[in-house]
Amino acid sequence: MAGNSEKKQLLLRISGKLYDDLAAWAEDDFRSVNGQIEYLLTQCVRERQKSGRYTPKEEK
Repeated sequence: MAGNSEKKQLLLRISGKLYDDLAAWAEDDFRSVNGQIEYLLTQCVRERQKSGRYTPKEEK
């Protein structure tokens, strides 16, 4: 999916406490909650790729 800029929708269920923590963090970083979650997931994927534990499969 490299280079695929199409946004996908995802239903995510999280605890109220986690949501509140993410919302506070997002506010500190001037992001929406959705933007904060996307940012954090992107950072995690990049770190995993750097560590060599993740090898994306190429689309054919």
